Amino acid sequence: MKKTVLVASSILFALAVQAQTSVKGYVFEDANGNGKKERRENGVAQVAVTNGREVVLTDKKGRYELPIGSDNIISVMMPSGYKVALNKENLPQFYYNHKPSGSPDLKFKGVAPTGKLPKSVDFALMPTEDKEEFTALIFGDPQPYTKEEVDFFARGIVSEVEGIKDVPFGLSLGDLVGNNLNLFNPYIEAVKKVGIPWYNLLGNHDLDFDAKADSLADETFEAHFGPANYAFNYGKVHFIVLDDVLYPDPRGGKSYWGGFRKDQLDFIENDLKFVPKDHLVVLAFHVPLSEPDGDAYRDEDRQKLFDLLKDFPHTLSLSAHTHLQKQDFFTKAEGWRQEKPHHHYNVGTTSGDWYSGKLDANGVPVSTMRDGTPKGYAFINFKGNEYMIDYKVAGRPKDYQIQVFAPKVVAHGRNTSAGIFANFFMGSEQDEVLYRIDGGKWIKMVYQKDYDPDFVHSLQEWDYADELMPGRRPSNAAQSTHLWRGNIPTKLELGEHTIEVKATDMFGRTFTQKSSYRIQAPITVQ
Repeated sequence: MKKTVLVASSILFALAVQAQTSVKGYVFEDANGNGKKERRENGVAQVAVTNGREVVLTDKKGRYELPIGSDNIISVMMPSGYKVALNKENLPQFYYNHKPSGSPDLKFKGVAPTGKLPKSVDFALMPTEDKEEFTALIFGDPQPYTKEEVDFFARGIVSEVEGIKDVPFGLSLGDLVGNNLNLFNPYIEAVKKVGIPWYNLLGNHDLDFDAKADSLADETFEAHFGPANYAFNYGKVHFIVLDDVLYPDPRGGKSYWGGFRKDQLDFIENDLKFVPKDHLVVLAFHVPLSEPDGDAYRDEDRQKLFDLLKDFPHTLSLSAHTHLQKQDFFTKAEGWRQEKPHHHYNVGTTSGDWYSGKLDANGVPVSTMRDGTPKGYAFINFKGNEYMIDYKVAGRPKDYQIQVFAPKVVAHGRNTSAGIFANFFMGSEQDEVLYRIDGGKWIKMVYQKDYDPDFVHSLQEWDYADELMPGRRPSNAAQSTHLWRGNIPTKLELGEHTIEVKATDMFGRTFTQKSSYRIQAPITVQ
């Protein structure tokens, strides 16, 4: 008899779950901060709520209703002037994970069964003062493969911004860990110490690699961080955070491809219907938007994204992934639908060149990236619908923006094929870089895509060393997209000469850096 009752109960439960075709609830102002809607707490009207595809606005009483399936994350798009609660790890709690049967059986633990949908799925908001002028902190690819590398990340990056003030939130641009999803919790504990609300997005090393479909490759991520596709507002900025890693690769094989599923593109389209055209739209994802006809990104997905943004004159997109720093400007020739090019910033990484290179005084790998960009993080400074970006090199003053390379000594009066090189970390071909010797006339440097000579020299130190050095040899060099060259004057007087480099960035700001070289009388061969 007991067995019959249990079977009957299971069938009734399954039918009840199956019958749930919509989710309802309130977005409300949480006056007492307990996270639960009390009778006297008012709903908040005109707030966007999504099931990951459809997007609706709450009515005048704060009510919403959305279609629901057997695997949805319902999330509220935090409006300007409000904040959401944080858990003890400083992760924003803006979503409800609906998986009645839980995640599939995967190597890493996904979402536990959530059971029957509550009668009302409510979202608590708390009023706050949103300033139209604010700064967001951006991390690219922490990507630790071991707990030791989590410690490198914590001591080399997090410790620098621990307790930071006047920054309302931060965002990591994917590859939060390196394939071992058991490191999600140590990563969370490390970032928690920054002390501000922290958002996260999915990278290609954060996947459930045993998933059979792309829609299931983020189950463990969802268990720790919530939806892989979501949006929120702050000031006059609308942030759209997306998973742009298609895995398994729809072309076949066990790799991945940059792009979006249709449900994700539907989400973007539905979301943008409620975004004012005079607001800045910031899109954040992991794999950078590569040039059309390349192999890294599905061309039709990039074009669809560009089409959806055609009526928004203020846009910016962010990525990481490459462990290089790069500024891209997409024009009509690349499918952008506006006269003003779209700026895409591929952010330098907090892990640099995957925790390689010499160890610094604290025993943390220097980890300069293959294009000569030192490891670090970015600050995006917003003012209304405008922005400026600062890249902060870890362990260096904030005004360290240029690495100058020149020979230490050259022969007096002799021509040399050696040059003065300036690696302007945030630079692009559109920027102007000048140099002068001993305070003389400013001379324009020549932009060129080449290998950073300082990074190449660091490789040679490893390759020519007679003994093993602590740490790990860096990766081979990649061409830098922010490198300039100038000739070396050799007909000056003997002795030390000062090199000064001046770079003007895309925002009109000027940065300088100094170095020197020595002119010596030629050595005559006897």
